[in-house]
Amino acid sequence: MRRFLLALGSLASLLLAIGSPATAAPSSRAVRSLRAALKRDMGRIGGRSGALVVDLNTGQTLYANAANVARLPASVQKLYTTTSVLKRFGPDARLSTTVWGTGSLGTHGVWRGTIYLKGGGDPTFGTASFDHAAYGTSGTTVQRLVANLLDSTGITGIDGSIVGDSSYFDSLPSTAESNYRPDIYMEGELSGLAFDRGFANFSGTEYQQHPTLHAAQQFAGALHTAGVRLGSHIRIGTGRTPAQAQLLATVRSARMARLIALTNTPSDNFLAEMLLKGLGARFGFGGTTADGASVVRSELIRAFELRPKFNDGSGLSYADATSPRQVVTLLQAMAGDQVFRRSLAIGGQTGTLKDEMQGTPAAGHCQGKTGSLQSVANLSGYCLARDGHTLAFAFLASAVSNPDGVHIIEGDDMAPALAKYNG
Repeated sequence: MRRFLLALGSLASLLLAIGSPATAAPSSRAVRSLRAALKRDMGRIGGRSGALVVDLNTGQTLYANAANVARLPASVQKLYTTTSVLKRFGPDARLSTTVWGTGSLGTHGVWRGTIYLKGGGDPTFGTASFDHAAYGTSGTTVQRLVANLLDSTGITGIDGSIVGDSSYFDSLPSTAESNYRPDIYMEGELSGLAFDRGFANFSGTEYQQHPTLHAAQQFAGALHTAGVRLGSHIRIGTGRTPAQAQLLATVRSARMARLIALTNTPSDNFLAEMLLKGLGARFGFGGTTADGASVVRSELIRAFELRPKFNDGSGLSYADATSPRQVVTLLQAMAGDQVFRRSLAIGGQTGTLKDEMQGTPAAGHCQGKTGSLQSVANLSGYCLARDGHTLAFAFLASAVSNPDGVHIIEGDDMAPALAKYNG
């Protein structure tokens, strides 16, 4: 009898653990309802599209459609770039722009020799006015660098030369997608010494013809404004900082955590590609797109066993390819990283999702990364469901006739369906 009562108690405990049919049914209905809604919306999207939704609390796949088929990631590619940046640099790392000198500080604080402005791949370096408009308080200003130089050296004048050094990266201002030529879709000119993103005007519609020289000229102008006397025969040019030069001053960027937020939230192509070259310069064989891509591919294999086709940092390339499952695998692994999570746009509130999901259950409850190219409209990220579970998802839509319309379906119908899920 005792064994029977123990067995009966064990059976009761098991039923309580798994739930009775009456309590299990709503969960099944919720899954069926979600799948039906997403299937309907995927049919509306058309094209060559795939999707995957996983409940991170239970590990259950809630919806899958061609989840293993590789598609064009577009700007969803930035998730791979910024994750690798976090893994390699760490969230507290900063990028430095430095001033070096050959010669000596003479009487009355006059530097006799050459002053070198050396870039360190900081994408936010520029004037205070440009940085304030582009990044708020997160940019790195030439005015701060000059102030640091004056504080560290007491310099009052320069008799010699000022040289801009952009050799930390290669000299290519863009990627293979534009045949390495300046490209408006890049949203800036890539350079080891990028100044105001290489723009020739405040609105960012024209590029500098000689960006490194322009940076040196702007540095000279900032010195003059700060009261440093420049000799009447001062020479301003470009070149490499010699090994024997001495470090005179440094200005550091915002934390890497902030730089990846400036990349992901607004989907900034320029920052993504600058950070990619930075990965190559610091952890690869040089400051090139190819070297940076190699570092990312290695990091994705090492950390996540993922092998997407990764050729650039921004997703502008049509040679990139990834599957919904690969994206969701990354999202699952990074779900607990709050720096990564905070870098994503929030539905109905910030970045590329500010105008999407408004007035829906997804507003404020879904965060993610959009991706857009001609005939491509993607959305991936996380949604907090009604039952309190976190859902990771990837909707990758390729070969669609109306990308803007697809984004509306993804943001106003599919994401809200995830937020309403009550499993």
